[in-house]
Amino acid sequence: MYHLKEPRMSDESRRAELAHFLRIRRKQLSPSQFRLPAGPRKRRTPGLRREELASLAGISPTWYTKLEQGQEIQVSAQVLDSLAQALQLSEDERTYLYVLAREQLPLPVQKYAEHISADLQAMLDALSPHPAFIMNTRWDIVGWNRAAALVFIDFDTLSAWERNFVWIMFTRAEQRDLFLHWEYWARETLALFRASIGRDIGEPWFIGRRDHLMQASPEFCQWWEAHEVSEAHMGHKELMHPQIGLLKLQSTALLVADDPNLKLCVYTPLPQTDTAQKLIRLVQPRQEAYH
Repeated sequence: MYHLKEPRMSDESRRAELAHFLRIRRKQLSPSQFRLPAGPRKRRTPGLRREELASLAGISPTWYTKLEQGQEIQVSAQVLDSLAQALQLSEDERTYLYVLAREQLPLPVQKYAEHISADLQAMLDALSPHPAFIMNTRWDIVGWNRAAALVFIDFDTLSAWERNFVWIMFTRAEQRDLFLHWEYWARETLALFRASIGRDIGEPWFIGRRDHLMQASPEFCQWWEAHEVSEAHMGHKELMHPQIGLLKLQSTALLVADDPNLKLCVYTPLPQTDTAQKLIRLVQPRQEAYH
């Protein structure tokens, strides 16, 4: 991932770098990749012509020429995404394009993974006895370790649609018993969920999830109208586990670097408590592979 660093590149140098990047990437593309006709004019250099790339990206050839010449012009995120698609840029190259053109990182391309890789699952398993799971941007839980299943709920017993953190929090009675101060954490979950789905408000998956939650949970229906929004993902949580008693945990949420559409949630014991020992006792009797 690219980060802007101090001292910052001058605007002139940044535009020159952007122009060079665009020229190099354009010349690496072949007209045959897009089934473009050869045309009557012989090509002096390899790759696409400027007007061809502009047409593929759906932008003005004059405007694109100014951009490739390093002229000072404003560029929208929509145009940059069109250019990235036409140039067939990777995610890293798309990020680099944004940094050069707008001095900011792009929003991640929305993807809704339903499964995680074997490497991510191995990482989750290695975090045991600390409960950990991975969610996608819809708040579907797509990976978890045994500790998470033993502390929260046996995710394997749920359907893929039910395996959603918001749905579990508001519709499973055992969560109300598990979370001390359930009302506070349920409202916080709802506020976090609302803050994270701004781009998906009109999407069918979101409308369906929201409507089902409103029917299933009076609290969700009531609190949704409050329009609370939160971005704080860390906090101390107290859980009253039916087998091992009170657990005091620090919850931390981290984006997965290789896929920012995935979020890793880890619960670690608070210091000067007996939570660490309790988690070990909970997980150790069953050492067989969970998945």
